[in-house]
Amino acid sequence: MTEPLTLYTHPMSRGRIARWMLEETGTTYHTEIVTFGSAMKSPRYLAINPMGKVPAIRHGDTVVTECAAICAYLADAFPEAGLAPPLAERGAYYRWLFFAAGPLEAAITDRDLGMEPNIEQQGRVGYGSIEAVLETLEVAVSAHEFIAGPHFSAADVYLGSHIGWGLQFGSLESCPAFADYWARVSDREAYRRANSLDEQAARQAANPQGA
Repeated sequence: MTEPLTLYTHPMSRGRIARWMLEETGTTYHTEIVTFGSAMKSPRYLAINPMGKVPAIRHGDTVVTECAAICAYLADAFPEAGLAPPLAERGAYYRWLFFAAGPLEAAITDRDLGMEPNIEQQGRVGYGSIEAVLETLEVAVSAHEFIAGPHFSAADVYLGSHIGWGLQFGSLESCPAFADYWARVSDREAYRRANSLDEQAARQAANPQGA
């Protein structure tokens, strides 16, 4: 697909996931930094993402928001990068991509906000309990080299980012399984390029005048 591709992002956001995924595809893209506050809530940007949040991508006439959706879309849009298994083998790929987007993120966020459900409430939330989520995740990242099997995929970009951030900021308890998995999936040139680009953007955002 040769349509122009734009990443709308901010270096201190989940846009880092989309940036990493784009670097994995090897495609050319334009980056538009959207600052928090009025720019992110402006009519211009709300026409792209009515939620007023980053990241988002525009690929030709197609707009995609939500990091998991962006990762899945880019894997399909650039199949030559090999970031999604063959269709008949995508069970684990879809399972863990959306496990991270649903139960994992919700459980960690609720705990960080002091809103863990009690035993009676656990049946009403999609993840049940944070303990169940983390036990499930620990087993999953230990089963294979990568989350969907022997090959790196978009699911590793998304799930790996959650684990990496959790370990870095303390929202996820460190354990050998999580640390080893993060070391495996982040040891990639595309990740290093993406991280370098975002760090540079963060410095520019903090010092826009170059003083």
